[in-house]
Amino acid sequence: MEYTRIEVSPISGACGAEISGIDLAEPLDNETFSEVHQAFLDNQVIFFREQNITPDQHLAFGKRFGQLNIHPQYEPVPGYPEILPIVKEPTDLDNIGDTWHSDVTFLEKPPLGSILYALEVPPAGGDTMFANQYLAYESLSDGMRAMLDRLVAVHSSRILTDPATAKSRNESRSTKLREDAKAEEMTTEHPLVRTHPETGRKSLFINVPFTIRFKDMTEEESKPLLHFLFEHASRPEFTCRFRWAKGSVAMWDNRCLQHYALNDYQGYRRSMHRVTVDGDRPF
Repeated sequence: MEYTRIEVSPISGACGAEISGIDLAEPLDNETFSEVHQAFLDNQVIFFREQNITPDQHLAFGKRFGQLNIHPQYEPVPGYPEILPIVKEPTDLDNIGDTWHSDVTFLEKPPLGSILYALEVPPAGGDTMFANQYLAYESLSDGMRAMLDRLVAVHSSRILTDPATAKSRNESRSTKLREDAKAEEMTTEHPLVRTHPETGRKSLFINVPFTIRFKDMTEEESKPLLHFLFEHASRPEFTCRFRWAKGSVAMWDNRCLQHYALNDYQGYRRSMHRVTVDGDRPF
């Protein structure tokens, strides 16, 4: 696509592009938003630099893409139920998102994507990596793709809802699980290979924290293939890496990407706000 209202600069051969010529504090006209949306679909994750937005402006941008999500487990920013604080204090041992994953895939309708805004970043470290799951699927052999096309995966919330695990996570992280959050394990079934509702491309749709087995198989039986796919999905040639600065914004497509928040900045504070857009049921 030829862009006339924005500049789009890819940051890797696999995915990711920086968008310039945009002030997210101002409402976007329909033509400009259409180009931003197309850049999002074309690159799977888009980045904006030197932004200065209020929580209300953050929400307004997110609402251009659809209805906003309220996280089923984590505490929101006070007064803003749709904004999730992503915070690591200098004394915290762990951060949120420190493994390859797609967000809350145990929901019947996992998110379309998220918009993360950097308020405070360490002098070095704290990058986020993204992995293109279109490429992960397309690089497999014909025989493997034919087999995977028929499989259904079971996704579970147990890593967030198990009381012992939740207690441990809250002790080591500043982004807290709510005490009143639903404690029962939530499970749902999604196709292992999903078709993107807007691009029509196929991608792998599994991830380490939430995918526990295949339908009609035990967890033990599922482990070997899941382990192979987890490792394959984050091969370096499928990835990009984004270095944050104060005022940076990232928006990623949860339907065809995994992401990983690096925990390599002990002793420094990292604070961000995340808005998430509701998605549809994978097919």
